[in-house]
Amino acid sequence: MAGHSKWSNIKHRKARQDKIKARVWSKCSKAIMVAARSGGPDPDSNLSLRYAIDEAKYSNMPKDTIKRAIDKGAGETGGADFQELIYEGYGPGGTALLILSLTDNNTRTVGDVRNSFKKGGGSMGNAGTVAFMFATKGQIIVDANTYDEDTVMEVVLDAGADDVIAPEGDDDDKGMWTIMTDVSDFQAVKTALEAADIEIVEAEIARIPDNMVEVKGDDVRKMMNLIEVLEELDDVQKVYSNADFDPDELAKL
Repeated sequence: MAGHSKWSNIKHRKARQDKIKARVWSKCSKAIMVAARSGGPDPDSNLSLRYAIDEAKYSNMPKDTIKRAIDKGAGETGGADFQELIYEGYGPGGTALLILSLTDNNTRTVGDVRNSFKKGGGSMGNAGTVAFMFATKGQIIVDANTYDEDTVMEVVLDAGADDVIAPEGDDDDKGMWTIMTDVSDFQAVKTALEAADIEIVEAEIARIPDNMVEVKGDDVRKMMNLIEVLEELDDVQKVYSNADFDPDELAKL
């Protein structure tokens, strides 16, 4: 999982910048509205809504904006009927990608995703093309600049975490602890961290690759661009990849 740790650290440094953008809040709002509409407005009884609210909080979305999204979703009797759909494909260097979306128009979204793959040097596949390469896991990110190994380990292992992936940073930026859990233990581990006053940078039920694919040369730039283009699509919520980027090529970027 070392390669995943490297990508995770890069991803989250990028995310801290992206969180100021309106499109991040827009995606969070959509997820909250869909969850509230399907399961009701109470996060204590609607686990999907609880996760969506937490992700919005990690993105620094204001409480009143979150509440408006809940109210809109719970009170909506007409309007768009969003579906949760997954698209799959291959990127540069033989990498695999899973794209999670919320869309009210599959024809539009599949066209946008296919076009992004084509422009990015990849190819879109049919259902099941790469999904088997990813496992559904809980993933929690904690800043290693603030919390040391003993502090994190003591809390999460006692709470049921499967693994803690060490950061791969340096003296200037130590990176992030990546805490992995089974889906059934995700909430318990997250709650234990919160009870210990350990700040969570991000937490989600994620699609984690079973094995990483090393990406070198110009494929690094192409793959990074493809991921960014996919993430910018309005209907796309999450993009997961098994890319393990060459650190020297990343440094050039």
